[in-house]
Amino acid sequence: MTRTLPAFALLLATPLIAHAQKVEVTGGKADAADAVVVAPLPAGSSANSVTLPDGLHVPAQATADGKSLVFVLPKLKGGETVTATPTMLNYVKAPPQFKFTAEKDGTTVLSFDGRKVLQYFNLPRDPANHYYTFKPFHNVYDPTKGEALLTNSSAKTDKDGQFPHHRGLFFGFNRISYGEKQTADVWHGTSGVFSQHDKMLATEAGEVFGKHVSQISWHGKDGATFATEERAVTAYAAKGGTLIDWSTTLSTKLAKVRLDGDPQHAGFHFRANQEVSKNGKENTYYLRPDGKGKVGETRNWEPKAKEPNPKTIDLPWNACSFVTGGKRYTVLRINHPDNPKETRGSERDYGRFGDYFEYDLTADKPLKLKYRVWVQEGEMTVEQCAALAEGFVHPPVVK
Repeated sequence: MTRTLPAFALLLATPLIAHAQKVEVTGGKADAADAVVVAPLPAGSSANSVTLPDGLHVPAQATADGKSLVFVLPKLKGGETVTATPTMLNYVKAPPQFKFTAEKDGTTVLSFDGRKVLQYFNLPRDPANHYYTFKPFHNVYDPTKGEALLTNSSAKTDKDGQFPHHRGLFFGFNRISYGEKQTADVWHGTSGVFSQHDKMLATEAGEVFGKHVSQISWHGKDGATFATEERAVTAYAAKGGTLIDWSTTLSTKLAKVRLDGDPQHAGFHFRANQEVSKNGKENTYYLRPDGKGKVGETRNWEPKAKEPNPKTIDLPWNACSFVTGGKRYTVLRINHPDNPKETRGSERDYGRFGDYFEYDLTADKPLKLKYRVWVQEGEMTVEQCAALAEGFVHPPVVK
């Protein structure tokens, strides 16, 4: 949770050392809550917080390369300029931290102050247990206690619940073609096709964010690698929810890999846990830029339609509100405008939503994607979603 430290908290943080260089942060077009700020950090400098003009302190974390300082401002008005001073606080008691833990089941969990935030399902592919291990993805936990699993995890067979091939936060395509009539479906893992976590390229964990970068290989029916991913996932300490940045670069050494699919089985998606498949028609609704939809109502880009619904094309953001464990949660998925067009959206009442696009991957034209996901307990408004989206597309300007 992002914290501004009141005066009494300074009893836990002495002495106070302030650097001479200040940072000016200017908000984007809209008022923002939980504004992620990345500021340059001069060589040789160190800081674990920034001091605001009112004397309060916001936790800050230096990136692994030592070049940037990352902090989250609880509030930043559109166009407002705030001066922040990088500061080193000598804590008597260490503040809450992100932490990566290797679990007994082989997965990797990111926690914050002991609360589970994300689970990276990074088991190596096992031919004897193919359906369970044929693709890596991220599970998301509830943002309050970290006890409830909000996403659908992996399954032993394709009969374990409704559509168990949809898992957590996942990226892939079900209609891939390359070489001489070779095809692959990394979404369903049919015909022995799979994607696999190969190694962790980097991890960072501190008071403000936890981040990992992993290498993931995509394999065809013959087992050979036809594409490689470098996927980065970052969770930030934010008030009232979980803020996740998800990005990837997919590359190939082949002449061309055609990425294609359908709205339900390609692109970047969120899938709620299996409980939602049972109560979705009575509880699940979507919140879109044009307003709140009816419970159980969904929109999907239809390839056979003479004129596909324009409200399913190039959506800047979309949010799904569902009930699990007796509580309502809302998940907002923000599509960055730099991502390929046209995007074609898909929604299901069991809590699976996202979009896809067509792309020709070549050796000199990798695919680069970036999305932001916000998860919170309770409902959201169109205005809240739009503000979070604006903050992702037009982040604070720093000088």
